[in-house]
Amino acid sequence: MNTVLLGIIALAVVVLVVYVIYLIAGVKKTLATVNEFIASAEETLKPTLEEARMTLQSVRRITDDVGEVTDSIKDVSDSVRRMGANIEQASRALKDATESSINETRGIKAGIKAGVEYFVKNAWPKRGIER
Repeated sequence: MNTVLLGIIALAVVVLVVYVIYLIAGVKKTLATVNEFIASAEETLKPTLEEARMTLQSVRRITDDVGEVTDSIKDVSDSVRRMGANIEQASRALKDATESSINETRGIKAGIKAGVEYFVKNAWPKRGIER
């Protein structure tokens, strides 16, 4: 009975060893397949990563250019704002000069009218011409 039990145990150990060897062979094949997949994926991803890097550089250049354009637009808008303020000041000065000229013209007109009326009134009263 001990020999039969020992034989069963030996047979079980042999079956276990064969199974472990078969299992190790399967794991080895799986690891080889995984390594091939990783190598293939790496080769496939290298150009993609390079493209992504180049795209990011392009985006960075574009955002830098947009920043410069934005700064230029701010400068132009500041210049336009200052020009508008200068035009407004010039407009006020022109308005003031126009009002002053109009008032002076009215004064000159009133003076000429008064002078002509005085001249007419005092130059011919002896002849009987009165107005």
